[in-house]
Amino acid sequence: MDDKTEEILKKRLGDEGYNKLRRINNPNLHQFIAKYVQHCDPDKIFVCTDDAEDIKYVRQAAIRNKEESQLATEGHTIHFDNYYDQARDKEHTLILLPSGARLDKSIKTGDRDECLKEIHEIMKNIMKGKELYIRFFCLGPTNSEFSQPVVQLTDSAYVAHSEDILYRQGFEEFVRQGANARFFKIVHSAGELDERNTSKNLDKRRIYIDLEDDIVYSANTQYGGNTIGLKKLSMRLAIYRGSKEGWLTEHMLVMGVHGPKERVTYFTGAFPSLCGKTSTAMLDNETVVGDDIAYLRKINGEVRAVNVEKGVFGIIMGINSKDDPDIWKALHTPTEIIFSNILVTPEKGVHWIGKDGEIPPKGENHSGAWQIGKKDKDGNEITVSHRNARFTIALDNFRTLDKTLHDPKGVVVGGMVYGGRDSDTWVPIEESFDWTHGIITKGASLESETTAATLGKEGVRKFNLMSNLDFLSIPLAKYIQANFTTLEFIKKSLSKFPRFHTIFR
Repeated sequence: MDDKTEEILKKRLGDEGYNKLRRINNPNLHQFIAKYVQHCDPDKIFVCTDDAEDIKYVRQAAIRNKEESQLATEGHTIHFDNYYDQARDKEHTLILLPSGARLDKSIKTGDRDECLKEIHEIMKNIMKGKELYIRFFCLGPTNSEFSQPVVQLTDSAYVAHSEDILYRQGFEEFVRQGANARFFKIVHSAGELDERNTSKNLDKRRIYIDLEDDIVYSANTQYGGNTIGLKKLSMRLAIYRGSKEGWLTEHMLVMGVHGPKERVTYFTGAFPSLCGKTSTAMLDNETVVGDDIAYLRKINGEVRAVNVEKGVFGIIMGINSKDDPDIWKALHTPTEIIFSNILVTPEKGVHWIGKDGEIPPKGENHSGAWQIGKKDKDGNEITVSHRNARFTIALDNFRTLDKTLHDPKGVVVGGMVYGGRDSDTWVPIEESFDWTHGIITKGASLESETTAATLGKEGVRKFNLMSNLDFLSIPLAKYIQANFTTLEFIKKSLSKFPRFHTIFR
């Protein structure tokens, strides 16, 4: 650690925080933290290790800060986002490129110099009066070829709490990798908050991904898809890195499909958000490894996959006891769950679109005080919950959890499914003729209708390459070629060759 960095960290972190950070022998990490501590200028700083007491502190901070409120069921809390901040902001999510560089027109980009200047102006002193949480996580199992360490700086205890549920703790992974750690970095601030403790300055909402320095910047937003940096934001960084190193990051579930004589075949499945990945991953009689993001690598003549996460940031609309019995049971168990943007009744119960039972006549939801028939300023009737309302829960709460979740070797991929929302163009289920047909006419030709998971109009059928178009950080042709390259080495071995299917709803 150089003298200037050490001076900043000692002064700003205090003895306890500084001594925690010193355990990680990585000068680049120390310089990154020192830079943004100075730039964002929080009043307090908490360095969180993998210790249970540290994690408990962050969870309690979400309640103290009133970003979450406790519900009637033990362990359950509710969080509300701003009424106009409840989906991924595609318009202001940009891949930063140096002057003269280009990506396909379907991938939103920004001039790196201009955008970095803008985001640093927005984030100057943005944490004044707040507490900064310095968090360490690991994407993929720890102590594995798949392990990808990540550090997130955030002034939102809700965001930090969500990540505790969704991701493997990574402080000790940083210690293990030391100076060799090639880590992703996220800087997030919810910005100025309104009377409901939701982000106020949405006109300055920005989500910028700097591929050159492996940094994600997120400002003036709280919605998880814009702020939980390890999710779709780090996904862009991983796609870029994987394309250079020969591995894949996919918008895919991973599940075990069980056959006779205890046979288990592991499938991956790529579906756009709000198209049924979580429900599919948790089909009765099968087992779930993951429901959203997978890393795929070629190892010893096989394609192997891991779940990047260990929890579910799931869409709650439509979940009921008949169609989703395992999810329903988990959501009614006294365990750690964060609900977001659904109705809270005066008795601290909850309700959402499609839940069993009658809709309560009144309560509090994403719009504030609510009653049936309430309309927003545009004259639209406000539903009991937002269509993109979520629940955040650890996978170990589900009966169908597969035993391989944390296996550092991952699972062998035996089949791949691509699908989405398209009721009148494609047949409901179809299997590819062969490997090339599967990549090109299934994955690369995918179309699906837009949903409430992103800001904008729903129900518009759009091209969505391998259900991953929104998250690509490399040219489309290069991405398709990466899929060929990663899988091609097993083409000659049909017994180990993944089959491709499409499923449309």
